[in-house]
Amino acid sequence: RMGYRVLLLSAKTGFGVERFRQALQGRENVIAGQSGVGKSSLLNAIDPNLRLHVQPVSKETEKGKHTTTTARLLPLTGGGFVVDTPGMRTFQPWDVTAEEVPGFFRELRPYLNLCRFPNCTHTHEDDCAVKNAVADGRLDERRYESYCHLTAGDYD
Repeated sequence: RMGYRVLLLSAKTGFGVERFRQALQGRENVIAGQSGVGKSSLLNAIDPNLRLHVQPVSKETEKGKHTTTTARLLPLTGGGFVVDTPGMRTFQPWDVTAEEVPGFFRELRPYLNLCRFPNCTHTHEDDCAVKNAVADGRLDERRYESYCHLTAGDYD
């Protein structure tokens, strides 16, 4: 419903790997996510020639060990490039003002200019088209909560 293409993948079983390989071919791509989720393992499944170093998640902390320490641009055998990035512990956008946050949520865009007040922040105002769309199920409540957290500067 949000307009994003979603692929279900498993580096362990190989499920969806061929479809993902095709999606990356001929393009410049970035793989990003939390430490230990299997970014490098997935890239190795897509292109075994990459031979990226991987480790299991720590048994003590149940978190990734930050095996990938620098972002590297890697050529893919089938054409295109991929950047394998180190794992992230938190998400914190730099130099983003609260007024810019709505533009990063593409599913909110159709509603942004339909509010009663032109300076609506879509967080507490009455007659807010975004809040109304959440209330009647046209927008996902969890995505709206993420929007509110980012607007408030809460990046944890």
